[in-house]
Amino acid sequence: MGRLLFVCLGNICRSPAADGVARQMVAREGLDWTIDSAGTGAWHAGEPPDPRMIEAAAARGIDLTPLRARQAVTEDFQRFDHIFAMDHRNYEDLAAIRPSGTGADLHLFLETAEVPDPYYGGDQGFEQVLDLIQDRMEIVFQTLKVR
Repeated sequence: MGRLLFVCLGNICRSPAADGVARQMVAREGLDWTIDSAGTGAWHAGEPPDPRMIEAAAARGIDLTPLRARQAVTEDFQRFDHIFAMDHRNYEDLAAIRPSGTGADLHLFLETAEVPDPYYGGDQGFEQVLDLIQDRMEIVFQTLKVR
């Protein structure tokens, strides 16, 4: 079983998009995986994803409306097998709270690049983020399924 956590800054744009895409793939492939998302900050804790991301995801058949923002915590490193940071800052913030000897693997989601934060941009930024996440998620799932 895979236990995956996706993390961005506020948990209202990029990480809930990854959460929704991963949940859709888990359902499609009949996998018994746990999927969640969080933010490195708590500014939006308890709030739904950004309405622009909800709308962009819904146009692709992905329902983000049940999701609520939360802050990543040290215990996440015990609850999940793989934690994916959306950018380098998120990665560094997670590394700072990571307990020593943890079993969770910490990854940069795109490995060599960052998922851009669409929050301050226009609608096209949300589409671009979803494109990046959907393309990369296929690779993530294939890699993790063969382990």
